[in-house]
Amino acid sequence: MNPHNGLAWTNRFATLGPDFFTELPAQGMPEPHWVAQSPDCAQSLGWPADWAEQPGALAAMSGNALWPGMRPLASVYSGHQFGVWAGQLGDGRALWLGELATPAGPQEIQLKGAGMTPYSRRGDGRAVLRSSIREFLCSEAMAALGVPTTRALCVTGSRLPVMRERAETAAVVTRVAPSFIRFGHFEHFAHHGQHDALRRLAAWFIAEHAPECADAPEPAVALLRKVALQTADLMAHWQSLGFCHGVMNTDNMSMLGLTLDYGPFGFMDGFDPGHVCNHSDDRGRYAYARQPSVAFWNLHALAQALLPLLRGEQEAAGERLLDAVEAYRERFAQQMLGRLRAKLGLAGEQAGDQALADDFLKLMAASRADFTQSFRRLSRAQAAPGPLRDLFIDREALDAWLTRWQARVAPGAEARMLAVNPAVVLRNHLAEGAIRAAQQGDFGETARLLAALARPFDEPADPSDAALPPDWASTLEVSCSS
Repeated sequence: MNPHNGLAWTNRFATLGPDFFTELPAQGMPEPHWVAQSPDCAQSLGWPADWAEQPGALAAMSGNALWPGMRPLASVYSGHQFGVWAGQLGDGRALWLGELATPAGPQEIQLKGAGMTPYSRRGDGRAVLRSSIREFLCSEAMAALGVPTTRALCVTGSRLPVMRERAETAAVVTRVAPSFIRFGHFEHFAHHGQHDALRRLAAWFIAEHAPECADAPEPAVALLRKVALQTADLMAHWQSLGFCHGVMNTDNMSMLGLTLDYGPFGFMDGFDPGHVCNHSDDRGRYAYARQPSVAFWNLHALAQALLPLLRGEQEAAGERLLDAVEAYRERFAQQMLGRLRAKLGLAGEQAGDQALADDFLKLMAASRADFTQSFRRLSRAQAAPGPLRDLFIDREALDAWLTRWQARVAPGAEARMLAVNPAVVLRNHLAEGAIRAAQQGDFGETARLLAALARPFDEPADPSDAALPPDWASTLEVSCSS
């Protein structure tokens, strides 16, 4: 059976018309080959386990061919980058292939790295093997952790040379999401005064992705509140895992509250609230501790873009939008404390829980204790506190905290804590190991690591996947070119 037989392409985004995108073919890669596939993502699409072995699958996922029903296009958007208006952006190296009906609902399929588009600006529209493996692994790792995210179906590669800081080889990631619409799509039409297009976009998005907002007195306000709440949930999830995105520009913010555009991301090793994962972020705008406030800033930018959709006096309309954005503050605080309670094994709610959680984070920061391992070892500390104590410099202070925690933690909390405190996350050195092997033509490590990341709360078959990072990991740097 060919993988494209029987696929139902709905392509709802394409009905918006040419104001929103440019239709164009992909630029394929010579002699493509498979790098990796995600069985879990394929299963979510309802595809058979052997889909990648069928005729035409490799060509389609490399940009070399189309399946019937695919309608490739690149969308236009704008945005704020590092807090500064950047003007028109768009899918500079992404190509939307279409939207499929799946058991999980409609899902858009997109190639990243399939060549230049009208929005590539000075770029070549390509992705390299290094960054493609990172995005593939992290997309699927985040999905396994339960974090809202775009998915990655597969990676294909080629010997086609691509110049970055040095010559590298080309690759294409196939990404999957219910929608790739970003804050920047709305900003684009608002900034350029294309208010009719802005209204069409909002009406379409509400009808297709937020129908509960349609009957609100002001659908745009209801939509903004919904996005604010989803974004708050996402930020709390990121923070609870020590995840840093690295480039939280408004064009990288999903209208569905998904983790979108994996570039210079990183899961923290030693806990540092000021940690900056993106080597290009020399002012630390997107440091770990700043992510929640940056998301709030970005929501204000979205509110400004939605303002033309409201009737009446502009100042009053703006206040109604700001009220919707304010929902973010309370929701984030609630979600963050809820996630910390779960990570600490606390049952119910008590007044001192916030202080208990904050004090543990302060102890972690003072010792630069490993973020993932601190919570994983805490999960077993009711019975065996020794391994946790090994991560901390001031053990007397930790012991004093453990006494408070033991008095508050629920009896038998270990199993519940192990189910929310992962053993395995995509640390930079793990990704680097898979990348180095792949660059030598060995893709087995990518598949092996994907299998471990797919079950992050289980102890891995290879203990090194959950071990503290080696010394050389501290020298790894990722930037916007990653």
